[in-house]
This record gives sequence, structure tokens and C-alpha cells, in this order.
Amino acid sequence: MTQSRVGDGPGPSHILAEEIAKKIKLVVLDVDGVLTDSGVYMGALPDGESLEMKRFDIRDGLGMKLLQWAGIEVAVVSGRVSQATAIRARELGVVECHQDGGAQKIRAIKGILERLELDWDQVAMLGDDLPDLAVLRRVGVPAVVADATPEVRRVALWQGKCPGGRGAVREFSEAILRARGDWDALVEDYVTARSGEGEGD
Repeated sequence: MTQSRVGDGPGPSHILAEEIAKKIKLVVLDVDGVLTDSGVYMGALPDGESLEMKRFDIRDGLGMKLLQWAGIEVAVVSGRVSQATAIRARELGVVECHQDGGAQKIRAIKGILERLELDWDQVAMLGDDLPDLAVLRRVGVPAVVADATPEVRRVALWQGKCPGGRGAVREFSEAILRARGDWDALVEDYVTARSGEGEGD
């Protein structure tokens, strides 16, 4: 079974084919507009130093952890430098967190692929706007959030129903894991881990 890109068919696909999902070894996530709703809270500390805060969805974090449990690498790549992003990535155990004020996402991802010995067709990326377009054109599974711009929607293989910063990453993570047949087992593993069952019982 083949799966057309969004722009090639009658409408966006919200379901991934099994053979496509099983090729995915790395999921790359944009930050602003994907992990967040694109909003940035700007302020200042008492000493005058600037303060930036972002809102992250807890459901997205769980989706990222479940991908990791399934053996899929997760990377965060942003064209905007933010301490809030670095803190959130560290909290989730995401080693590959790359922020480049020059928005050189291709270069950052090439480095990740070299370290992990992966090819572009083994990569899925979830994006939302023009800075993601070059990467989306190269990866094996280009995916976009519900409120992505028309230009990136046209190259997408998968489009979610959730907007950026409101569970879009969780939705994409679940779509991948369900297509691979991993979802139910991972849910049970998660429930067991959270309940403490199976630890010496």
C-alpha cells in the first residue's frame, strides 16, 4: 500500500500506513508552532535581563517519551534560541536539542543522521511553517500540525487535527505507534511503570 502526500490526493491523511511508520527511526520536532502555539511571553528580571517563557503541552511530552520507549529517537530542532526549549528538552531526556539563530535546520539534522547512522528516508518531521519546508521536502515522512501554513501542507504525507502546542506532537506520536502496532503494549508498559506493579511482585 502506498500513501500519497497531502498535496497529491483529495485531502490530508490522518492515518499512517504500517510500512511507512515502521521505517521511522527518528522523529524531528520543530518548536515554535509545533511544541508550542507560537506564542512567546517576554519580560524582564529585576536586574534588567530579558526573560522568555513558553507554554508546552504535557500530553506532547508523554508522546515523546512513548516514542523513546519504542526505540525511536526524538530530536528537537529550532531556528530560534530559547532557554525554555533547552530546559524542556532536558526534562524529557531529549539529547538531540539543536537551536540555531540562523535557522539552519538541514545542517543540524545532517549532523544527527551522521551520529545515528540513519538516512533521510528514516526520518519523520512534524512542522508548521516555512522554516520547516526545506526539511519536510527531504524527510521520508513529512508531517504537519492542523494549523500549518498552506505551503507546508502541500508537501505533507500526514496532517494532524490538533494545532501546534495543543497536543499535536502527542497526536503524531500516537499515529506512528498505532500504525506500527506498538501502541497498546506501550500503554500497558506505561501503566505498569506508573503503578509500580511488576517490581518484585
